[in-house]
Amino acid sequence: MLQPSPGFPFDQQIAWTPNPEQIAASNLMRFMQLHGIDSLEALQTRSTEDIAWFWDAALKDLDIRFRTPYSQVVRLENGLEFPEWCVGGRMNIVDNLLDKWLDNPTFAAREALRYESEEGDIIVFSYADVARQTAKVAEALRQDGFGKGDTIGLFMPMTPELLFAFLAIIKIGGIILPLFSGYGPRAVATRLNDAEACALFTSNVFPRRGKPIALKAVADEALAQCPTVRRVIVHERIPNAELTLTPTRDVRYQDFIEGMPESSETTDTSAEDPMMIIYTSGTTGRPKGAVHTHCGFPIKGAQDMYHAMDVRPGDTMYWMSDMGWMMGPWLVFGTMTIGATMVFADGAPDFPDPGRLWRMVQEHQVTHLGLSPVLIRALMSHGSNHVNKADLSTLRAVGSTGSPWDPASWNWTFEHVLGRSKPILNYCGGTEISGGYVCGNFLQPLKPCSFSGPVPGMATDIVNEEGESIREAVGEVVIRQPWIGMTRGFLNDPDRYLESYWHRFPGTWVHGDFAAVDKDGCWFILGRSDDTIKVAGKRLGPAEVEAIVNAHEGVVESAAVGVPHPVKGQEVGLFVVPGDHFQWPDAAADSLDATDYVEALRAELNTAVIAELGKPLKPAFVRFTRALPKTRNAKVMRRLIQAVHEGKTLGDTSSLEHPSTLDAIREAI
Repeated sequence: MLQPSPGFPFDQQIAWTPNPEQIAASNLMRFMQLHGIDSLEALQTRSTEDIAWFWDAALKDLDIRFRTPYSQVVRLENGLEFPEWCVGGRMNIVDNLLDKWLDNPTFAAREALRYESEEGDIIVFSYADVARQTAKVAEALRQDGFGKGDTIGLFMPMTPELLFAFLAIIKIGGIILPLFSGYGPRAVATRLNDAEACALFTSNVFPRRGKPIALKAVADEALAQCPTVRRVIVHERIPNAELTLTPTRDVRYQDFIEGMPESSETTDTSAEDPMMIIYTSGTTGRPKGAVHTHCGFPIKGAQDMYHAMDVRPGDTMYWMSDMGWMMGPWLVFGTMTIGATMVFADGAPDFPDPGRLWRMVQEHQVTHLGLSPVLIRALMSHGSNHVNKADLSTLRAVGSTGSPWDPASWNWTFEHVLGRSKPILNYCGGTEISGGYVCGNFLQPLKPCSFSGPVPGMATDIVNEEGESIREAVGEVVIRQPWIGMTRGFLNDPDRYLESYWHRFPGTWVHGDFAAVDKDGCWFILGRSDDTIKVAGKRLGPAEVEAIVNAHEGVVESAAVGVPHPVKGQEVGLFVVPGDHFQWPDAAADSLDATDYVEALRAELNTAVIAELGKPLKPAFVRFTRALPKTRNAKVMRRLIQAVHEGKTLGDTSSLEHPSTLDAIREAI
């Protein structure tokens, strides 16, 4: 079992406590009162001991409408690994995202989408507007021969046209295949072929920090290897940019929907029909296509948003993500199920200056802002003036996912963004979960970097190496009961699904994260268990080391990895991105290691780690790098850092936002 250090996270004090008004007004408290439940602990117990009761109650609380009611909430005849939900029920999720809002003119006129381009243009779409545009795309797809069961890829930036295509594919009974807009040709081709996609929506180019990023050219290279794709619909994100269309296959988006009607029937589907295949990120092996259904991913995402994050009809959520990562579809499904507003934006959150994000909160009256600790650490280096210039009074909470916090960046956000009066709702889960297994909420106090606990309905636990529940120590995250959003397996690979999550403890989902619960019941996620560093038999979570290093004023971020040692097995290796005051040598200067400043900083970081963790866990080295390899949703890919350090084959690197960051690691080595 991994032993915690005497410091982070177990030395944290309560930072935020909800006031009685926040508690009384919350969706979660209303839900508990409706069912005569007097405490969150009692709700958690009932929601996981009687999963059929809970998910039936959650479906009703979210007003999920079925064309044919289900006869049974869940059937477990095929085991906990393969439950069947909403048995016999018929419902296309678009019935609940769009169609049900159109019956009431007031609801139809609500804002569904606010879009801001990198150039600063803002366009607003009501639910009725989105329905009309979605219908045009749906009818165009039908007339082109596409329909129920067809898999169609989405390889686009976060523009309104992406939303219309997303909903239209589901509306005709198709299966969406979201693709990260930063993928290269090989990654796109691998996923299109694995899912046997028959069409693709893409864009010509899109701006990123003022420069055009080509998408169609990447798509063309990928499609040369994809014989099943017969139609490519190209949105011209930047008009008049160079565009090559392949005859008989390619069509401009505007030409595709020209003359199409603004109303369209939503195809009847089973609640358990596949609706989305979304691929998980990884560093080795073939990407895993998680299969999700109409009553799965959308319901779980909306329930998390509604119960834990307290998103209400009329609220506005901006969660920074790409549609190729799970938080993109999650944003769409959650807000539109609830009747809230989503914000899409393309470009970078700190371009043309570090104040863009905060101006967006003010301009769009954002109530829930989703970001990553990595972004905050980058923005912190510019000071708090950019934050202070914006009116952030509409914010009710900041959400966070992607990587663990360190206390310094958490406290900076709590103070400067939230005025120490509103919560940071940490959220941790995954693509296969359809949301989170733990989250912050509006009912329980929070400590820096902590989670309130499991989301209602999630039987989340922390166990030791024998599978026994533990507290006040670091262990493995498991989930002991099925939930409605769990993936229905990996596409064409059930054995890999079982091996990934169910093989270690029979009947128990092992997620692959390390976590701890302290004496006050606060949860802390400490990183991936497969990133664990084992030094002479002692197991250490990278987040413990990184929290210490990131607290230094001269550090922006860091990554701790295990490096081979002939006696100890492994040692701690540290790769550090220094702050703006760091003096990088030019080509003519002496080596970086020789400068006095660098040696002083290295010594201070070593001293800090030793003081907190002890001499046996002193880093073998501290190397400075200009960047860390990360996915678009800001997860540091430590396994790639290890592979570069050890000179091993890298495997699949398609999840990287910037492959050039691997060169930065090589440079540091």
